[in-house]
Amino acid sequence: MERLQEQYNKKIVPVLKEKFGYKNVMQVPKILKVIVNVGVGKVKDDKKKIDQYVEDVKKITGQAPVKTKARKSIAGFKVRENQVVGIVCTLRGYRMYSFLDKLVNVALPRVRDFQGINKDGFDGRGNYHLGMKEHLVFPEISSESLENVFGLEISVVTNAGKDAPARELLTLLGFPFKK
Repeated sequence: MERLQEQYNKKIVPVLKEKFGYKNVMQVPKILKVIVNVGVGKVKDDKKKIDQYVEDVKKITGQAPVKTKARKSIAGFKVRENQVVGIVCTLRGYRMYSFLDKLVNVALPRVRDFQGINKDGFDGRGNYHLGMKEHLVFPEISSESLENVFGLEISVVTNAGKDAPARELLTLLGFPFKK
């Protein structure tokens, strides 16, 4: 974690300041938060599996997640009001940097047939969104939980405002984008 913060302060800030012509250090984009989201989907009726998902997300992020509930009933999706439909965890500060370090250096290289992450995951405002099909790539998850494999969405929220500075920031932090 300290490695990413030191790298940001010593190496990334001067590079971004020069490349994009920022006059003030406070104009340089930085990561505000990381949001890890899991949709429970098919197991929404099984309370034990939802609790297992919560425990796995807690192991991955190092922080207790929050269960998100449906605001209203939708018959077409077989969802009732106040039924758990997802799990979300918002990371800031130390836990955010340690999670990003683990994601970039451990989890992404463990993905099967990994060629790099997609450059098109930016939303036009400088935020990056990444989907993972399996949570088993994280080192905290043992292979004995193979029966409960789930995907997760990771959103990296920056204050860049545009995609180009945010892409440069994430590249300098070590995100392995496709060439």
